[in-house]
Amino acid sequence: MNMIKLEMMVGTFMLIGILCLGYVSIKLGKMEFGSGDFYAVTASFDSVSGLKPGARVEVAGVEVGKVDRIVLDKKSGDRALTYLKIKNGVNITDDVIASVRTSGIIGDKFIKLRPGGSDKMLKNNDIIHETESAIDIEELVSKFIHGKV
Repeated sequence: MNMIKLEMMVGTFMLIGILCLGYVSIKLGKMEFGSGDFYAVTASFDSVSGLKPGARVEVAGVEVGKVDRIVLDKKSGDRALTYLKIKNGVNITDDVIASVRTSGIIGDKFIKLRPGGSDKMLKNNDIIHETESAIDIEELVSKFIHGKV
């Protein structure tokens, strides 16, 4: 009888440990289930070189969302569509300018949003019309070396 009781206690302890490990893994991995507290907006760029899904989206240096996914625009064929997830409660004007920026000299790419002066706010599935693509350092250096600046 004592052996069964001991096995039940060990099994319960192991189950609690596995659940705690799963919880910590999800929190540290920043995984989300369901739609979460975000709304989606889309921005179209000429180039998103170096930008990856999961990159942060900032307004005034404060993280307000993340890049959900990046795909090639099927209509134009030469532009990148970037789907952004913005936290609910963050109001972004419809004349916002989205630009791909680099944090530091060789840092990660992120999207910086500069709000405009409009009174209209973006809603779920709206489109950001004003964008600035990433600066391609290799292209600039190549132009400088070959005297095409």
